[in-house]
Amino acid sequence: MTVNQRDWTSNSIPFSKNIPLQSMIFFFLIFFGLMAIHPTNWSQWLGYNLSLLVIILLLAFTYKKFSFSNFSYLLMFIFFCLHTYAAHYTYEGTPFDLWLKTSFHTKRSYYDRIVHFSFGLFFSFPFLEFLKLKLKLHRIWSYLLSVVVVLSLSALFEIFEMLGALVAGPGGEATFVGMQGDIFDTQKDMALGLLGSMISMGTLAWINRKKGIKNK
Repeated sequence: MTVNQRDWTSNSIPFSKNIPLQSMIFFFLIFFGLMAIHPTNWSQWLGYNLSLLVIILLLAFTYKKFSFSNFSYLLMFIFFCLHTYAAHYTYEGTPFDLWLKTSFHTKRSYYDRIVHFSFGLFFSFPFLEFLKLKLKLHRIWSYLLSVVVVLSLSALFEIFEMLGALVAGPGGEATFVGMQGDIFDTQKDMALGLLGSMISMGTLAWINRKKGIKNK
């Protein structure tokens, strides 16, 4: 089977003919099912995956009105897998963090930092597509606003974590906020999302400039 570039760059492929997207959904369902087997903390697993379910349903029900390119769906697929992996083990107890603590004697878990950075890195491009195709923004404004959206959603996520901790009651701050003794944890998480977005949009702007695509 040959790879058709249109299958990855077009935003107007009917779902019934969108084989790459169907494949991503198939593999994600398998991965999600595996990560749903005996999670470390059921309350955290449920809380994190409810938000993920809302996003996926939103993407599904709006597909006919607005669909992203398959490249954007691939970036989202990678992020969803990273998040689902953490939801299974909890963000503080992933095997990756256990390896770090054993091998490098780190005191805190860093997987959550990777996911915050990945959010900015992987979601900026889908936001850029939406701003260009739906809101008709171009040039520098589409790049800048994509970064602003990432930073805004990063802040919103931190607020939701706070609300989850308040609802959970005593001890909820450790379960949902997970500052791990770092008083600047919230600010660092937001900063990493911002950094990932700036790298993503800066790289894309540089590539387009090199190609002479001034209006992209």
